[in-house]
Amino acid sequence: MPKKIAKAELSENKSVVWNKDDANRLFNESWFGELIEDGLELSLVETAFLLEKGRIELFENKKKVTMKKLYKQAQKIDPRFVVRYIVYKDMRERGLPVRTGFKFGCDFRVYDRGIKPVKKGPKAPHEHTKWIVFCVPEDYACSFQELSRAVRLAHNIRSSMLWAIVDNENDVTYYNINYLSP
Repeated sequence: MPKKIAKAELSENKSVVWNKDDANRLFNESWFGELIEDGLELSLVETAFLLEKGRIELFENKKKVTMKKLYKQAQKIDPRFVVRYIVYKDMRERGLPVRTGFKFGCDFRVYDRGIKPVKKGPKAPHEHTKWIVFCVPEDYACSFQELSRAVRLAHNIRSSMLWAIVDNENDVTYYNINYLSP
C-alpha cells in the first residue's frame, strides 16, 4: 500500500508538517523530524529526503516547491548542505535511523536499525546513539586537535565517531575512529 503524502510548509531553514496525523505517522513510523506542539518540524536534509522520496509535498507561500528549488535554497542557507544530504540519504537508504546532531556538535546521530523513537526519560543501552557522524568532502583537511575533539565527544556519550567522506563522484566512505586508552 503506498504511503500517504504529507504536506509540508517551507520556513527558512526547516519545514513543518502541520497535520497532526501526518506528523505522528512520519515520526513514529520512520523517526523523521521533531514533534512540536502543532506538528512536525523537519530539518532541510530530512525535507529534501522526504521530498525526493515522494513522501511529502512542499509549499512556500502556498506555491509548490520543487526539489531543484529546495536544493538551491538549502545551499544558500547551509554551504555544507550537499555533502550533508548525500551522507544523510546514504544512511537512510541503508535503513539506519538518522537524527540531526547539532546539540552534540556533529552533523548526525545514528542509531542501530530497528530502534524506535523514545520519549523523554531513561533509555536502554541499545537505544543510545551508536555513531556520531561528521560529513566532509574528500579534499577536507583538519588538525589532529579537531579530530581528537570529535573522537572524545563520541567517547563521552558512549558512541563511536564516523568520519563520512564524500568524494567527487558523490560516493560516501565511512571511517570509524575510536578512542583507545593505553
